[in-house]
Amino acid sequence: MNTIINTAKFSIDEKLEKFINEKVAKLDRMIDRAVKCEVFLKIDKPESDNNKIVEMRLYVPGNDLFVTKQANTFEQAASDCVDALKVQIEKYKNA
Repeated sequence: MNTIINTAKFSIDEKLEKFINEKVAKLDRMIDRAVKCEVFLKIDKPESDNNKIVEMRLYVPGNDLFVTKQANTFEQAASDCVDALKVQIEKYKNA
């Protein structure tokens, strides 16, 4: 599965990119028909807590699966997104 990471007005380091790719790879093992996963990273208000936003869109035949999470770090928000997508994948597979 192809993973595309987009950022809004900043660039990410290799460590974060590797972390996100590893998390998304776990989704690829759950569903074999996924075409790609787009990841969007945003910072809401730099001076506030809980300001990192991660959105993930998983392209699968039929309906795309989408989730957005907000946390103190991109890593935590990405982990939360993957967990939420796992639930959606199970529902998708059983539908």
